[in-house]
Amino acid sequence: MSALTLRPYCTEDEAAAIELWHRSWQQAYPQIDFAARLAWWRERWCKDLVPKASIVVAEQNGALTGFVTIDGDGYLDQLVVDPAHWGSDAARLLVDEAKRLSPSGVTLLVNKDNARAIRFYERNGFANAGDDVNPTSGRPVLKMEWRA
Repeated sequence: MSALTLRPYCTEDEAAAIELWHRSWQQAYPQIDFAARLAWWRERWCKDLVPKASIVVAEQNGALTGFVTIDGDGYLDQLVVDPAHWGSDAARLLVDEAKRLSPSGVTLLVNKDNARAIRFYERNGFANAGDDVNPTSGRPVLKMEWRA
């Protein structure tokens, strides 16, 4: 197996990134029909994230295994890793890259019921910065932040 590599997102990654988002969120929340949200996600990806955020992808053996988005204000909107790579170094490497791209700090929202993600962020230096509500889904979330 070849090593995981990070590189900037390119337009040819769009289909794989959208499918990876679908697969990972469906695994994390099997009770939600993410296939029904694909048109919405594709529009959000193309209009809100690609033009406004730095996107770094993780690749292994020629396949997209994850990505992270970080905007100019240090907001990490998406950290997505293929479920087959959960527990690997992929998420940590992507978060480290987000920190490198936003050295003054990184903020994010994480679903309050996603204990696995919360533990991951805490292990990677993020602190709880209060409760909030996801503006898109209405779900309760934690604000988390990392400061250098």
